[in-house]
Amino acid sequence: MPVAVTWMKGQTLTTVHAKGRTASVLPQSLERGADAAARALELVLASLEDSKAEDIVTINIAGKSALGDYMVVVSGRSNRHVMAISDHLISDLKDDGLGTARVEGQETGDWVLIDTGDIIVHVFRPEIRAFYNIEKMWATPDIEEGTLLH
Repeated sequence: MPVAVTWMKGQTLTTVHAKGRTASVLPQSLERGADAAARALELVLASLEDSKAEDIVTINIAGKSALGDYMVVVSGRSNRHVMAISDHLISDLKDDGLGTARVEGQETGDWVLIDTGDIIVHVFRPEIRAFYNIEKMWATPDIEEGTLLH
């Protein structure tokens, strides 16, 4: 006997038992891979702009790293602004059902890293961002296969 289950955002999913068989019901995202990452990136960028984040840089790292599809680097004007940007983004991600992001560095507000899986967001104070300059590291040109540097 087939079991039909409707899943709505925010509802708890349960296992359904039907006449000795166990059917596990899990939410299936309509978006997969690049589409889901692009939708998440739109949400991240909208949240950052809403929080008045400065110097927003998006780097496509799909195919260059197994870390994710996009890296976003932004600045906040002060420790307090960095923490506010981070809090707002984490809240927006949860509200949109994108799960719980891993967060590091929120205690000091110098550099907060938010990893959603598909997108890695770095929120820096300007001095810290200039010191680490991670945009430059990821902006290196692609080297063609078989090309050797001497």
